Amino acid sequence: MKIEINNLSQVYSNGKKALSDINLEIGSGMFGLLGPNGAGKSSLMRILVTMLLPSAGSVKIDNFDLIKNRKEIRQMLGYLPQDFRFFTKLKTWEFLDYAAGLSGLNQKKVRSAKVDEWLEKVGLFDFRDRDANNLSGGMKRRLGIAQALIGDPKIIVVDEPTTGLDPEERIRFRNILSELSQKDVIIVLSTHIVGDISSGCNNLALLNNGFVEFTGSPEELIAKTKGHVWQVTASGYEYDMLKEKYAVISTIPTEDGWEVQLVGDNIEASNAIEIEPNLEHAYVYYMEHLTNHK
Repeated sequence: MKIEINNLSQVYSNGKKALSDINLEIGSGMFGLLGPNGAGKSSLMRILVTMLLPSAGSVKIDNFDLIKNRKEIRQMLGYLPQDFRFFTKLKTWEFLDYAAGLSGLNQKKVRSAKVDEWLEKVGLFDFRDRDANNLSGGMKRRLGIAQALIGDPKIIVVDEPTTGLDPEERIRFRNILSELSQKDVIIVLSTHIVGDISSGCNNLALLNNGFVEFTGSPEELIAKTKGHVWQVTASGYEYDMLKEKYAVISTIPTEDGWEVQLVGDNIEASNAIEIEPNLEHAYVYYMEHLTNHK
């Protein structure tokens, strides 16, 4: 399977340009869409799931055109929007049963087994009889994940999926996606949380102000940051100066002040030690040093 996005743009009625000439090719496996809030990620997600018509450009999924073959594409989709809400007073299992029916699971026994399987996977089996509207925020998010995946979709689009989840829930969700990515499916994961991308994405695109600023593997993005990530031990006064001049990634208190990780060029600190970058370092460095489209 393959998604081909060509010269895609989106301009809203108020004149705001959310996307500008996006060109991407997304194959099987997990594809990360990384960028700050307002970068255009949600607009792209809504176009991919046929909820929003693009202002210009085209999207093809295998032999299907996004505009001409909306019905066929929708049958292939599982979608978790950023703002997932409930509009019914169904119990948790009833809501998931309803979602399973919409996805084409018509046999009651098969559907019931799938509902139990996914309630177990997302840790909601013990809450199956609770009204969905009365679940906590994190539980609602988990139920949203289950409804997106219960129909075994070929294309899975998840927008900021771990928002509102605690660390254990995030790990559970990442493991689910990692398992699914081994199958012949496309998973498009949109997030501003670098940790969601670093576990399992073979390729990613970095969006900023509606433009694709980078596309490639996480390793390629990290390689661009080598030689620009530093660790410095600083006193309180020095730490304040460093914060003014560089992007600080982490700060750990020590007996003598602070152990600081930061990204930048030509660090003005006598005890600066170059360290190996990770994806979080790379993302911050890349965003700090963009000269176009700011």
